[in-house]
Amino acid sequence: MLKILTVTALIMLACSLHASAAEELGEEGFAESDGVKIHYVTAGEGPLVVLIHGFPDFWYSWREQIPALAKHFQVVAIDQRGYNLSDKPEGVENYAMPKLVADVDAVVKHFKADKAIIVGHDWGGMVAWSYAMAHPDKTDKLIILNLPHPKGLTRELANNPKQQENSTYARNFQKPDAASKVQPAFLTFWVKDPEAKKKYLEAFQRSSIEGMLNYYKANYPKEPYEYSEEQKFPPVKCSVLMFHGLKDEALLPGALNDTWNWLDQDLTLVTIPEAGHFVQQDAAEKVTKCMVGWLKMQKGIE
Repeated sequence: MLKILTVTALIMLACSLHASAAEELGEEGFAESDGVKIHYVTAGEGPLVVLIHGFPDFWYSWREQIPALAKHFQVVAIDQRGYNLSDKPEGVENYAMPKLVADVDAVVKHFKADKAIIVGHDWGGMVAWSYAMAHPDKTDKLIILNLPHPKGLTRELANNPKQQENSTYARNFQKPDAASKVQPAFLTFWVKDPEAKKKYLEAFQRSSIEGMLNYYKANYPKEPYEYSEEQKFPPVKCSVLMFHGLKDEALLPGALNDTWNWLDQDLTLVTIPEAGHFVQQDAAEKVTKCMVGWLKMQKGIE
């Protein structure tokens, strides 16, 4: 019995230490965005790097990248509105892209930065693209993970039957009663680490499922999908690094084609065959090393 108790105590201690390590990733705070509080975790000093998660996720998505980035930059990983500890306004209109972009801008202003390196995954990637287009003077560099340029995604939805089929989930999320059919536990399906899964469940229980799905209702293209070569997006003015896990079933790699035509500066595209949609976790070491190395090269950091 004593031996069993000792083993149990050691397991509990290990879990406690793991939780403490997660808490030590940075300091928490809030930025104000037109009455909406945006929660963040920050670490390090130097040029500002804002990390924006996607669906279904929260700031903890960047746990593998934060320590490495914090050696050279001030890293700020946010909870987007609707998620975890950020405010959860009601109404689809409160999740329209201009408001999501304004949240990021509020964070940049909160840290009194003239410009920032903007990093986004999934919906965070769409926000990052949109921020770079809306605020070229404030976007130092842009890093996108598994979210094609909006023009490429629009083209594929209009012309690629496989992308149309694989976007069925998005059309389902756009239905009025979608939130009633989604449970927090279901949204953790993709998290592989058991201890991380517990943290995700806690975060999603604090989140607004309706708010999460409002990203799709407010911003995802709706049928009938239409595309025109003449459709204009403001060119992205800064250097761009893109990662794409090729096993992503939600966002197919065909949408990456022609990205270079919509940028004014250099594009570095890193495709990772063994990774899926959550590339920053599926290939954490490779993504982290490449991200840090690219930023150091771009910024002239030794």
